[in-house]
Amino acid sequence: MPELPEVETVVRSLEPRIVGREIAGLRLFDPRLLRRTCGCRLKDLESRRVLGVRRRGKMIVIECENGIGLVFHLKMTGQMLVVGPGEPVDKHVRLAIRFCDGSSELRFRDVRRFGFMLCLAGSEADACPEIAALGPEPFQVTPEGFAALFAGRRGRVKSLLLDQTIIAGIGNIYADEILFDARIHPQTPASSLRRADLVRLWESMRLVLGEAVEAGGSTLRDYVDAEGRAGEFQFDHKVYDREGERCAGCPGKVRRIVVGGRGTYFCPRCQRRRGRVKA
Repeated sequence: MPELPEVETVVRSLEPRIVGREIAGLRLFDPRLLRRTCGCRLKDLESRRVLGVRRRGKMIVIECENGIGLVFHLKMTGQMLVVGPGEPVDKHVRLAIRFCDGSSELRFRDVRRFGFMLCLAGSEADACPEIAALGPEPFQVTPEGFAALFAGRRGRVKSLLLDQTIIAGIGNIYADEILFDARIHPQTPASSLRRADLVRLWESMRLVLGEAVEAGGSTLRDYVDAEGRAGEFQFDHKVYDREGERCAGCPGKVRRIVVGGRGTYFCPRCQRRRGRVKA
């Protein structure tokens, strides 16, 4: 958390507020935020304009003039907020980017301090290990390509959906919601999924993620967009964090189990087991 819908929402709210603006300077309050630089320094960003903001998996890429890119990972509690220059800087702010027009600044705030930033030459952003290792984007992969991602794999489908090297951007919340929509048990071995199952899973992935993006993501604790607005998709969760509640699709109740070390919510009646599975 945040996952694809939350990061996409942050990118969409950042874009109109920072693209085209000239950077006046950066204040790095916590040097641990900066994981790596490559042929550039934060000071090189001064007097450069922001050219674009995009998402790759769960990461945010800010592209600037002079071929410099900043790559951010929000991890558990990271926030990217556009605030007025007079807004007090609290102890959780790790970075502030000031703009020459003086109207507002961009801050990276992170209570748990697990988030990180990379400062890279622009052409190297997509080639850095954190991005190069990612699988395809859910909205870009075809049904055939999606099915190929699972071909020959013996792992459980929930764990494979969470593997960022297989498909990028899906985390614990949306894996559970996608599997419920597709009526697939989270412990189902990928090798037992038929072609029709994989097409249905692909359709559910795009449907659930698309609806979550439209709702501004899910706010369970810290997540907000660049203006501090909470998401609303948490009110549409069918199974996630609803243990013991009535299923949205049948008279049964939502259960919680652990799959690959992750708390997992599902409906035993709507998502029946198939194949030989392990707890």
